Amino acid sequence: MTEPTSRNLATQVVFNAYYRVHPDDRQKFIYAVVPHISFTAELPGCVFYVFAADLLDPNTFHLSEGWADQAAIDRHNATEPFQKALRDVMTTVRILDHQGQRYEIAGQGAGDPPGGVELAG
Repeated sequence: MTEPTSRNLATQVVFNAYYRVHPDDRQKFIYAVVPHISFTAELPGCVFYVFAADLLDPNTFHLSEGWADQAAIDRHNATEPFQKALRDVMTTVRILDHQGQRYEIAGQGAGDPPGGVELAG
């Protein structure tokens, strides 16, 4: 496993989305997206790219991705691993609900926990 990219890098665009999949298609969704995650996280201009299973609903997955700029997003979207993951999801997974938001970042700073709490590290 590779070391994660620093999430303190300048980020111009952030996407947050969730996908709720049919329970019978949960594993198909995982098989479709997992090979693509590490590849994407290593792309130039990708600050972070994370899929996570919801703690309360095992059929819901959250995607959070941060990009240095639109050019990095465009390069990612044109890659074969992304196109394959997209095809696989669209043809084998019943997505019951999906919502996403795109954020353009005007400024950025440290996101320390409230109240001066230090996280173990």
